[in-house]
Amino acid sequence: MKKDLPENIVEDISIAVSLESETPETKSWSVYLINRKRETLKNVLVTSKGYDVSDGKDIKTSILRHFIGDVEANSFALIEPIDDALFGLTNEYWLSYYIEGVIYDKKFIFLPESVVDENFIKLPILNKPGVLVG
Repeated sequence: MKKDLPENIVEDISIAVSLESETPETKSWSVYLINRKRETLKNVLVTSKGYDVSDGKDIKTSILRHFIGDVEANSFALIEPIDDALFGLTNEYWLSYYIEGVIYDKKFIFLPESVVDENFIKLPILNKPGVLVG
């Protein structure tokens, strides 16, 4: 039964959209996993997708699966580059990883239009401007 499963709580893990570079014509963006734990994350897998409903029609991107491997303590890993045209959609990242043989998972969601200058912070460990979830 579901009630019998342990509650594996994900803490000190974030997903960030980072501004990589900027010219007058274009901006380059990437999505990162940030591990602020003192432990290595093993066999990290992230699925990503975007979705929305516009004029009664479902809009969906492809579901992408990214095997990251291991992410050391207090470090980060690139998940994927992202086009700013997708910032009008809900962007969902589902993270799964192991610590000491125990599986953890969590969904991180960037709401439409949440990746804007007003929400920028200096991202921990990355030291770049961007938006952080988690």
